[in-house]
Amino acid sequence: MNVRFLLRLVRLAVFAWWVVIFPYAGVHGQHMNPEKGIWITSADQSYLLRKIEPIQFKDQVASGDVIDLNPSATFQTMDGFGFALTGGSAGLLNQKLGATERKKILEELFRMDSTGIGISYLRISIGASDLDDKVFSYNDLPDGETDPTLIKFSIAEDRKNLIPILKQILAVNSKIKIMASPWSAPLWMKSNRLAKGGRLRTDYYEAYAKYLLKYIEEMNKEGIVIDAMTIQNEPENPNNTPSMLMSASEQNTFIKIYLGPLFKQAAIKTKIVLFDHNCDHPKYPISILNDPITKQFVDGTAFHLYLGSISALSTVKKAHPDKNIYFTEQWTSGDGKFGEDLIWHIKNVVIGATNNGAKAVLEWNLAADQNFNPHTGDGGCDRCLGALTIGKDVTRNVSYFIIAHASKFVPPGSIRIASNQPENLSNVGFITPSGKKVVIVLNDSPSGKNFSFRFKTRIANTFLPAHSVGTFVLE
Repeated sequence: MNVRFLLRLVRLAVFAWWVVIFPYAGVHGQHMNPEKGIWITSADQSYLLRKIEPIQFKDQVASGDVIDLNPSATFQTMDGFGFALTGGSAGLLNQKLGATERKKILEELFRMDSTGIGISYLRISIGASDLDDKVFSYNDLPDGETDPTLIKFSIAEDRKNLIPILKQILAVNSKIKIMASPWSAPLWMKSNRLAKGGRLRTDYYEAYAKYLLKYIEEMNKEGIVIDAMTIQNEPENPNNTPSMLMSASEQNTFIKIYLGPLFKQAAIKTKIVLFDHNCDHPKYPISILNDPITKQFVDGTAFHLYLGSISALSTVKKAHPDKNIYFTEQWTSGDGKFGEDLIWHIKNVVIGATNNGAKAVLEWNLAADQNFNPHTGDGGCDRCLGALTIGKDVTRNVSYFIIAHASKFVPPGSIRIASNQPENLSNVGFITPSGKKVVIVLNDSPSGKNFSFRFKTRIANTFLPAHSVGTFVLE
């Protein structure tokens, strides 16, 4: 009997032992205890955030590849994991669910104890995004009119759904962080006076800075604190409805001369975050941060990953190590496959973004209906799959599990630690505020893998099924 055959028998025995002895303890049934244990989701959905018994560090021989954990080498402190709460998502939650069902799902999403998945960060739009049912700003005017003093400014549209849902979320988790992003300035401030494309007119830079300030102040009056604000969602994409182009030099001028000084004068604590676009253009934020006057107003840079490599986050971080990195958007498509999306997003977004310095990681977006509504017309995303599908029932989709593998176990204040990267075992490790070691591991090979964690001189042996992600909460 050769060694390879013996190892295969061991893998089968371990797999059968887990499945038979430790039954499913899913997120919709028994409460999961994140104190210690292993939680697994597999590409074939035979595991969906299923809890397996914890493993122990012992003086023993390692089994298979070894992931070395080094808590003495630390990196960024995490702000959290979560989703975009679009106006469309808020509308579905507010209008399609009864009060009891809505309370239940919000507690499942946002509670930070064993009964929830602990979403700790949200991104909302300033005015409409392309996943609202219509285009609007907080200062919409008839053609030909302008309002540079913002007399007609109103957040009434957000009071219909977004603000009520945010208040209910804050009642569940008062410490959740909120980032806000504009898709467009009011149309009368734009070069083309259209929802799609165009640029912010230079003669309205001051008015637009006051518009963003007024938004923060009005949300504060509602008891909603905007922790961070990006200057423009996807400033190099003119194809969404709404959208607005903004070059690096334009964004630099806007922050340096108008928004930064205005926030400072008004003692606004909301962080200013650059870029909010793809990883193919790290020179955009670097060029702005290279301006020492602008840099003093800026907290960091936000990224998406529809183009480029996730390593672009490290490129910007290395150029300006004193500034923060955020990963703010990645969609899953209604035409996608659960397994493929699970593996790609865990590898590139949850593990990749955090290993490249991101202190917040967000997916797009929280909810849609069974027809991928609502969205704006031409230029609105008509295939965006929510973490939840809200129809006759509430369905939990792939991005729910992608984020839950981090948000449930890696609370705000957790610190990323160093770990090596064995082949087919991409991973990222954290120390939580309570001192637990949490490691998210992806086995993206076609067979189950025995492997080990090593902490100092002690070993913990374990196993992951093929094409699966495991979150390991260790002693």
